[in-house]
Parts: sequence; C-alpha cells; structure tokens
Amino acid sequence: MRKKIIEVSGITKNFGKLQVLKGIDLYVEEGEIVSIVGPSGAGKTTLLQIIGTLDSADSGSIKLNGKELKTLKGKSLATFRNQNLGFIFQFHQLLPEFTALENVMIPALIAKVNAHTAEKQARELIDSLGLSDRAEHKPAELSGGEKQRIAVARALINHPAVILADEPTGSLDSINKKELHSIFFDLREKTGQTFVIVTHDEQLASDTDRIIHLRDGLVIDEKNNESLN
Repeated sequence: MRKKIIEVSGITKNFGKLQVLKGIDLYVEEGEIVSIVGPSGAGKTTLLQIIGTLDSADSGSIKLNGKELKTLKGKSLATFRNQNLGFIFQFHQLLPEFTALENVMIPALIAKVNAHTAEKQARELIDSLGLSDRAEHKPAELSGGEKQRIAVARALINHPAVILADEPTGSLDSINKKELHSIFFDLREKTGQTFVIVTHDEQLASDTDRIIHLRDGLVIDEKNNESLN
C-alpha cells in the first residue's frame, strides 16, 4: 500500500455568509495523479488553494507528508510551501519581465539555491520538456503550450512532494492539451511525481488514477480508473 502524502479531514471554508466547503475528507497517495472535478462553484479551486497553503481553512485538518499544516505560520509556512509544493495555474502566471529560464529559476532562488546551480537545474528541466531553444525568450514570445511547459518546469525545480494544478489545460488547444497530459504521466512514470489536478477537462480527468467529484462544497463521489492502477 502506498503512503498517504495528503490527508484532508473535515475542511470547511466560509466567505462571509457563504459556506464554500462543508466538511471535506480526502486523501492522496504518493505517486498518484488525482483529479478533482465538479461544476463551477463547487469549491474545487478553494480546496486546492487550502491544500496548497495559499488560503486557510476555517476548520479541519490537512497533513502533507505527515506535517499538520495549521501548525505552520509566516516564514515557516512559506518555506514549507516552497520546498514541498509546486503550482501550475490555468494562465501560467509567468512573470513577463523575466525570460523562461529566469521564471523557472525563481523558486530555487527563493529556496537559497545558488544561482549557478539553479540555472543548471532550470536548463535541464527546460531541455527535458523540449524547450531548450526557448529558454532565453520572455513569456510574450512563447506560445500557450510553451508557456505552460515552462510553468511545469518551474513547478518541478524544487523537487516538490506534490504538484497542484488548477485547470492546467483550460487555456490550451487540443494538441497542447494532449502534450500536457503526456508530460504529467511521463513525470509520474520517471520520478513518481504526485499530482492533484482541478479540471473541467473530461479527457484529462478520465486519464487520472482517481476522480474526486465535488458538488456544493462536499465530496459526493469518488471513482478509481482501474486501468491505470
């Protein structure tokens, strides 16, 4: 049995009088690719942000690699996030004034990796994703698919325990969607990388190991895609 790398128990979240999450329980095992699906307003992105420590729950518990996240505050929380979590967003969130290479290096530099080592690691990641000739280009000079592959490289540079992806294929055409799907599964095959993916992309969800369905702030269903397990 694989290790549970994420354990979520009783998570609730309110925005004013609106209760967005109403007691979420779920787990993710090491090396799994799990998708979270559901209609708009179901609480998917809110849940992902709470798991990623970008927001806090009103109640409940989240453990990542056995560490209770609510015990972390301030700089210790930021350091834990930087060292243990990688993020991929729908619209890339690359910094426009920096090159692709510099964007990938940023999390490593924040982690106080020396610049030479950070650059070497970033180039290796960019090369592995087939973008070695785009490393010195700024985001405005990259296609949508290229931007998202650079975002994947940035998410990977600190060797995170988990990559959290929020609608990672939402802004891509069908060809680039398929390429990004392949990248995720290749990474899992080669490195055992764990992914949690919020998506409306039915094809991506059907390819993942497990689908967790949210509706009205609750987990209403869970499906294992047996062919991948």
